Amino acid sequence: MTSECALFSMQGRVAVVTGASSGIGHRYASTLARHGASLLVTARRERELQDLADQLRPARVAVVSGDLTEPGFPAELMRQTRERFGRLDVLVNNAGHNKVVRAEEETDEDFSSVLALNLNALFACCREAFPLLRESRGAIVNTASIMGLFGIGKIPQAGYCSSKGGVIALTRELAVQWARHGIRVNAIAPGLFPSETTAEMIASDERSMRYYRRIIPMRRHGELEELDGPLLLLAGPGSSYMTGQVITVDGGWTTW
Repeated sequence: MTSECALFSMQGRVAVVTGASSGIGHRYASTLARHGASLLVTARRERELQDLADQLRPARVAVVSGDLTEPGFPAELMRQTRERFGRLDVLVNNAGHNKVVRAEEETDEDFSSVLALNLNALFACCREAFPLLRESRGAIVNTASIMGLFGIGKIPQAGYCSSKGGVIALTRELAVQWARHGIRVNAIAPGLFPSETTAEMIASDERSMRYYRRIIPMRRHGELEELDGPLLLLAGPGSSYMTGQVITVDGGWTTW
């Protein structure tokens, strides 16, 4: 029988975390390392990744900076993972960006650029990780969003909502396709959490925050540490019979 601690242990496992230079990705990497994982972290900003690696010592952390939308870069990430660690147990797809603009003003270029990183590059990472994850019977944890589940309107970003809805659908499809290989594919859909895109609003826009406190049943935004439990559940043995699931972490927002 697996002990309670072992259910959330990452000891001996290797994880790749994309978008790890700040916000949720930074927290995900820190949490996995703190629970015993070796990591390959990636984002475009190498200095921030190196700072993260320094903070996580003595954990084994490899840094590979680059743009996930560049052809061949996801494959290079997995090649370096195999070369440096010999295996991959968990892929955490967190890289993403958004464009806050009303739909009638959102250009084709803006819409496509959001999907290119948030959805297309995520799929490429999953595809390139497949051989490694098949060997380890590993797990994929995708970062979705409650904005992929319903429309908000208060934050107009059609491209972002479309990309996160796509992440949810892709999570379910890959889960079904790859279950026979022992690969579990799940997603976390955060609500309002501090990040580079929300930090200014949370810190200074009291009118917006009054609105969100009114519509979020728990009357507050989430704290990054409140994502630790869902991440460790989906990344580790505690979710051995879960696949194709989307865990919302939103203070009850989507229950209205």
